[in-house]
This record gives sequence, structure tokens and C-alpha cells, in this order.
Amino acid sequence: MVNKNFLRSTNKLFDQALEFSELSDDLATRIRVCNSTYTINFGVKLRNHIHTFTGWRSVHSEHFEPAKGGIRYDINASQEEVEALAALMTYKCAIIEVPFGGSKGALKINPRDWSKEEIEKITRRFAQELIKRDLIHPAQNVPAPDIGTGANEMAWIADEYRRIYPTDINALACVTGKPPEKGGLVGRSEATGRGVQFIIREFFRHKEDFSKAGFKGGLKNKKVIIQGFGNVGFHVGKFLQEDDDCKIISVLEHNGAIVNPNGLDVTEIKDFYSINGTFEGFSEGEFVENSSKLLCSECDILIPAATENVIDEENANNIQAKLIVEAANGPVTYEADQILNNKGVIIIPDIMANAGGVAVSYFEWIRNLRHIRFGRLEKRRNAYQFDTLISAIETMTGKEMPEKFKEQFIEGASEIDLIRSGLDDIMREAYQKTRQSQIDNNIPTLRTAAYKLALDRIAISYDSIGL
Repeated sequence: MVNKNFLRSTNKLFDQALEFSELSDDLATRIRVCNSTYTINFGVKLRNHIHTFTGWRSVHSEHFEPAKGGIRYDINASQEEVEALAALMTYKCAIIEVPFGGSKGALKINPRDWSKEEIEKITRRFAQELIKRDLIHPAQNVPAPDIGTGANEMAWIADEYRRIYPTDINALACVTGKPPEKGGLVGRSEATGRGVQFIIREFFRHKEDFSKAGFKGGLKNKKVIIQGFGNVGFHVGKFLQEDDDCKIISVLEHNGAIVNPNGLDVTEIKDFYSINGTFEGFSEGEFVENSSKLLCSECDILIPAATENVIDEENANNIQAKLIVEAANGPVTYEADQILNNKGVIIIPDIMANAGGVAVSYFEWIRNLRHIRFGRLEKRRNAYQFDTLISAIETMTGKEMPEKFKEQFIEGASEIDLIRSGLDDIMREAYQKTRQSQIDNNIPTLRTAAYKLALDRIAISYDSIGL
């Protein structure tokens, strides 16, 4: 039932944006409905038994191809959830203007129940079923990691694709989020969290916006609560703490939370949790067993970074955060969204806030198709130009430039620098254009403005092909 509510919430948010759009009813229906969903049942022999697993791959929109979206491993996965997530991917790609349609996949499994070797065997079988249906293909459908999956699973999938299509020169582009040594990008694992950081920074660059939330200054010393301490939650907390001097006062997980009003060291928490599987016993904060009640604790910024529907009509009235940044997909239900809007809580929506993952996946996909790393062709030429410029300046002024500045200029940008630069630009522009759409169309919330922006761009794509 929860996942059905997720799909219903997504469609109601879509309909809400239609009130500010001039789309015809039939075109709106064409955009809203999912193109196709494949249900796959397959068997794998494990522990002397044949186990049958159920998976899905949903293609929401093919107005651009390939369709793009992650694969999650979750025992609570369902078709409705996958279709809702695929829709969000369509809107997300449209907002940040990457040339992908929206897709999503899931396997109904608890990864903790199986060894790494067993997960590899299951993943390879799942990949075979998807590949032979062209649901994994560099030009048609490109998965990425999601909840319960990571770089290892993507490497296994890429390897299966290579085995089935050994002559495809672009085989590595069939998935993103691979390990760097297998065609991935160094910055992919941090990408979603880094993108959330960049979108928060952009919010705080607009005085009119942060003033609406009741803030009087920048990010420094803002009190942050993070719900969900996986890859995304960890990275956004780490970056906000280290780069922006935010105070991470609480981190919430399914089996408890850790609290310290003076701020927590995110890296130390991560190390402790990785070893112990719980926050209980961590000496630099108070352990709270019932973590869900801390969603309503007093803070400046609340970052839900786990799963959908964690803020609903039952707890929305008690939320005390001034700003909610949706690092997860669909963490706020439609009903909760209405309550929070009426309270004046500002929400940076998922289809904009957590788009950093697909942005850097786009970079990885391009790199795999180009077969050359970013910056390879121009790096030494740029170094030579900077060296010449520094020599000219020193000759003209009669003074030597400090050595540390010389090194920075001459060394130039590494691939990770270029990736972060591109991600920063995408996230800034997404926020700025959504904000401008909100102002130009007198739209009450960023979420509705983001949906309208996405729908208008998708409509133009359909119009260009005669629909």
C-alpha cells in the first residue's frame, strides 16, 4: 500500500503542475503514463535449491533515448514503486537537461540474506534476462546503482553485456556507476550527495529565497539532520560539514539515531556504523532507539536521504525544520507536502535536489562513448600556456610568483575537478531556471515549478517528433 501511495503522490504532484501549464489533456496523459513495465521471474540455483526471484524494469518515457535509471535491491520493492521512480527519473533528466528518458529497475531481494558470491550470481542472471530484452543497452536503456546496489553490481552487469555482445565497442556504456578501474568515474559514488550540497549552496546564494525560510545568513553553523546514512546521506553530511561548516546534529537510521546538539563528526560516525552496524555505543553522541521521532526535532535543514514516504500527514505538522532538501526519492507524500507548504516550510524537491547522480552518470556514459578521459587532450597544452603566462608576468613585474600558485596553475584541472565543475554548473542552472519559472508563472512552490519546467521540456520533445 505504501508504494501505491508513492505512485499516487507522484501523479498528484504532476497534476498540480498542470494547473500552471498549457498542455492539452491528451499530451499530459501521454507524458504521465508509464510506457512499459517488464516483470521478470528467474531462477538461480543456490545452496542446493533453485530460488525464484522477481524483478522489474520500467520505462516511463522514451522522448529521449537511452532511458536512464537505477536498479535497486529491496525486499519491499514493487511494480508501483518502480513506475513511480521511473517517472521521477523522466522529470529529473528534463530539469537538468540531460538527453535521457526515464527508467527504473528493482529486484525483490534482501541483499543481506546472501553472500557476495551469491549476489554476483543473482545479479548476472538478472542482467541476462534484462539484456536479452534490450532493457540494458548503451543506446536504449542504461541502469545505474540505487538502494542495495553499487559499483560491484554494475561491473557484473557490464561484464554480462560484454559476454553477450563481445563486438560492441561501446559495451561499457551499458551501465553507469561502475568502479573507476572498470570504466567508471572517480566522482560517481559521491555524485548525488555532492549535488545536494551544490543545490543547497545555490539556495543560499539567493537572499530572497533563504529569507522566506527564516534564515538570516549563509550556510555556516546551520544545524542539519540527516535521515538515512547510506551513500547519499553520508556524502552530503560530510561535504556540508567539511566545506560549509554546517553542524550535523543528528543522523537517523532504521535501527536508531545518534544526536549531538554541538555537532557530530560524520566520518567518525560512518566508521563506527560500518564496523558495528549501529550507532549504539558511539561515545560522541546520545543514542536514540526510536529514530523516526527525531525527524520532528528542531533544526535548520532536514535532509531525508533514505526512502519514500518518511514524512506523511501524520508527522508533517510536527516538522520543525525551516528547509527540507529531498536527497531521497519521494520522501514527502503529497498530503504532507500540502501541510508543509501551508506551514511555510521550504522544500527543494527530489527531482531537482538529488539529480547529481544522473548528471554524473551522464558524464560517465559520455566518457565511455568517447573512449578517452576528460581533460586528456587539452591538459598539457593548458599547462604550457599557463607556464608561458606566468613567465611573462614575472618578466613584466620583476617578481616571482609564489611556488604554490605556480604549481596550481601549471598542474591544471584533473578529471575529478572537471566532473565536479560540470556537476556544480548543472545543479546551479537547474535551481536558477526552476526559481525563475516559479517567479515568472507566480507558482507557490519550488516543487510545482520544477514539475512545470520538466513537463514543458518533455512536451517540446514530443512536439518535435510530431506528437
